[in-house]
Amino acid sequence: MNSTAILQTEGLTRSFGSGEAQVVAVREVDLRIAPGELVLIMGPSGSGKTTLLSMLGTLLRPTAGRILVDGTDITVLPERALPRFRALTFGFVFQAFNLLEALTVEENILFPARLAPGGIAAARSRARTLMEQLDLGARRSAKPGTLSGGEKQRVAIARALINQPRLILADEPTGNLDSRRGQEVLMILHDIARDEGRAVLIVTHDPRAEDVADRILWLEDGRLRDRKQEQHAWVRDPVCGMRVDAWTADIMAEHEGRRYLFCSERCRRRFVEAPGDYLGGHRSRSATPGGP
Repeated sequence: MNSTAILQTEGLTRSFGSGEAQVVAVREVDLRIAPGELVLIMGPSGSGKTTLLSMLGTLLRPTAGRILVDGTDITVLPERALPRFRALTFGFVFQAFNLLEALTVEENILFPARLAPGGIAAARSRARTLMEQLDLGARRSAKPGTLSGGEKQRVAIARALINQPRLILADEPTGNLDSRRGQEVLMILHDIARDEGRAVLIVTHDPRAEDVADRILWLEDGRLRDRKQEQHAWVRDPVCGMRVDAWTADIMAEHEGRRYLFCSERCRRRFVEAPGDYLGGHRSRSATPGGP
């Protein structure tokens, strides 16, 4: 085991149902995350990303395998020990924000501190520091219903940090934000990893997150792969210009010895009918000499 890893999994597996109806959502995942590292887990819908994140955060028990946090196997912790362990070890950032509408910004941020040593009283100073750092000082008494999407996500990040957790788990943290606010949130998470030495794990579909990641992992059919090991690359659909994942794309056509990848069968058909119409601006980024 890597002694510097904050989080490590060994053969992590989760299945649902039994017999012929059994579905294996996560299959024998091995993962290590070190302090100061920002790791992305990407993959198509239904690939097991949320199930994996739920297991890592002790919200769901694995069927098999181990999860070690600082060397401690948390899969064998009794259920009664999990809420406190979760509150002190993990900071959760959700796509839907999960703020309590009846509480103010400051009260939402302080809510997890109930389970920390010293409780809410001991955490007030840190909450105010976080609000200033995240440009929420003027909104401390506001209710969630009056906040913008970007402000709500910044409150969620401050709440995730209030107990100074070792690991931040973020589930689609930019999913409900516009482009500018989404990029802002990604940079905040990047700075948390770099400046505070915390491990940050982001589950996302957002390709903008790749710009701030130390590692990008791909989860499909419950199996995890390192994109660098798979020589992953993005290419462009020559018809519509959409980015296509060269590792998983299965809609393709060949023209003059080169293979082109497409986002849909409709784009492939258009290309086959008149390839010359589409080989101007996208040619260098959409073709692969021998396939993806």
